[in-house]
Amino acid sequence: MSKEDTGLKEIIDLSTEINRTKDIDMLLDSILAKARAFTNADGGSIYVKEDDRLTFKCVQNETLQKRLGPGRKLVHTRLTVPLSISSIVGYVATTGKALNIPDAYALQPGSPYVFNAEFDRISNYRTTSVLSLPLESNNEIVGVLQLINAKSPEGETVPFPGDVEFHLRYFANIAATALERAQLTRSIILRMIKMAEMHDPKETGAHVNRVAGYAVEIYEAWAKARDVDKASVEKTKDVLRMASMLHDVGKIGIPDTILKKPGRLDESEFRTIKEHARLGASLFFEKQSDFDEVAFLVAGNHHERWDGNGYPGHIDLLTGEAINGQGGSEKGRPRGKRGQEIPILARIVSVSDVYDALCSRRCYKEAYEETRVLDEIRAESGRAFDPEVVEAFFAAFPNFRNVALQYPDAE
Repeated sequence: MSKEDTGLKEIIDLSTEINRTKDIDMLLDSILAKARAFTNADGGSIYVKEDDRLTFKCVQNETLQKRLGPGRKLVHTRLTVPLSISSIVGYVATTGKALNIPDAYALQPGSPYVFNAEFDRISNYRTTSVLSLPLESNNEIVGVLQLINAKSPEGETVPFPGDVEFHLRYFANIAATALERAQLTRSIILRMIKMAEMHDPKETGAHVNRVAGYAVEIYEAWAKARDVDKASVEKTKDVLRMASMLHDVGKIGIPDTILKKPGRLDESEFRTIKEHARLGASLFFEKQSDFDEVAFLVAGNHHERWDGNGYPGHIDLLTGEAINGQGGSEKGRPRGKRGQEIPILARIVSVSDVYDALCSRRCYKEAYEETRVLDEIRAESGRAFDPEVVEAFFAAFPNFRNVALQYPDAE
């Protein structure tokens, strides 16, 4: 097989892999990682087109990652770049032409674009070679894939070879199609969240995105401590990220008078609001995919407590009837699930949801200080939360800032 055929086969294999990923955040990370691996690039980023700007969505950098140490992730904000030819990514997005630049600090005289060295200055990094390609689907630019600092087998920074550019252009087109599909999936989920938000103002897109982002970080730490194989971790992260966003979608079925009540709920009202766990699970009862399965488990179990004092307990999540043989309390209510009876992904979302609620300002409270939030999480280990999940929470905590920066509350 020729070198060109080998490269094309590898690109086709990579394209097949990314098409398995459904969540947009997981997809962007996968696209960038696979493009970097194919080109042996030290770093890179992805910009997504939003109206007349490009939004910085994903970043990876091996050199900077090594400085942070294992388990830590690069922090970046949702920076935007104007859609104009004055910047490298803007030029690529505007013209649809790829740029292969041997040295970003030695652009050809008369180039319409300039290199912004701000990232290098802040991070004490040196960008040299740059390969910037449009992400194009159905003749429309949806974003830009940018790779930096190709490495030789000896570890030296070198220009990106021309044949790599040729093959990666094909990969970029496949990635753009996958990106559009993932954007549609996220849009559908957020519309469901918007319906819930009409009933419960706390249930915002920013909140559910943060809960989902924290849950993925916690799950990664939990899985790492148990040596879960990489393929299983990536598959679970993908469905967990989407399912976590819908943990409280059952609030669609709860009356506004209860969800928006400013004061304390009485016993009857609290019984009604607890129904949202069962109602949310019932939306995914006819499970046709891994996503449906995880969404069912998370929605129906994220209010169970490790000590058994949560809800809805051992019930049929479709009918609400207690399940025979699982026991009941002295008041006739179904026994709450406890310990390992609670699905692990629901245990993880439970911690994530409480953390974000404590960190967030609400109409009835101010946001807690970070130290108080962490003290609360520690105090509930072995009571509300699985102690091993709490350990994973603290292992993952340094990466939470990146999630919060990506999904801030609206002003």
